[in-house]
Amino acid sequence: MINHIQINENILQYIRNTSLRESHTLKKLRYLTNKLPERNMQIFPEQAQFISLLIKLMKAKMALEIGVFTGYSSICIAKSLPENGKLIACDNNIKWTDIAKKFWKIEKINHKISLHINDALLTLKKLLLHKKEYFDFIFIDADKENYINYYEYSLKLLKAGGLILFDNTLWSGKVTVSQNIKYNADTKIINDLNNFLLSDNRVEISLLPFADGITLALKK
Repeated sequence: MINHIQINENILQYIRNTSLRESHTLKKLRYLTNKLPERNMQIFPEQAQFISLLIKLMKAKMALEIGVFTGYSSICIAKSLPENGKLIACDNNIKWTDIAKKFWKIEKINHKISLHINDALLTLKKLLLHKKEYFDFIFIDADKENYINYYEYSLKLLKAGGLILFDNTLWSGKVTVSQNIKYNADTKIINDLNNFLLSDNRVEISLLPFADGITLALKK
């Protein structure tokens, strides 16, 4: 039997020491975000770096982010796009996105980002009225209750060969416990999404035990 390595704090710190290339601005934003009550919503820095690498590998030009928070992932996405690339960023919390905008400006990538403050489903519906199969890359990291809805709209907006990345698809391991799935709404939603993606022949998928679990869905 193959033993999988358990990522403890020492290993995580080693990973960051030997592979994380985090700018001073990103580090400052991460520390600032860590002071907020909602700090657990912050994306892991090594996860954001992985997203950045994926975007560069894909040579993506158009990206969509559903769930901005304080803008850490937005910076990594926008910086990975070419100068004529564009990130459509969706959120409904001005308090958080005001922090994001400040750091986008510091990193000099604010011209690449179009921020939409609204219910994300409404923004997606509006985008779909004007464009179809438009985006190369979509990152979904928002309210869990709408994950499958976000997915369906995203798939319509995504080009063939484009990539959707979901965050939190292991949900702190809660998806492995039947009682959690039965009694916790968000856990059930994540579990339903994972099973739905498994049987969805429109995409190729991979669920990685990375951070809080990330799922890659490549549109056929």
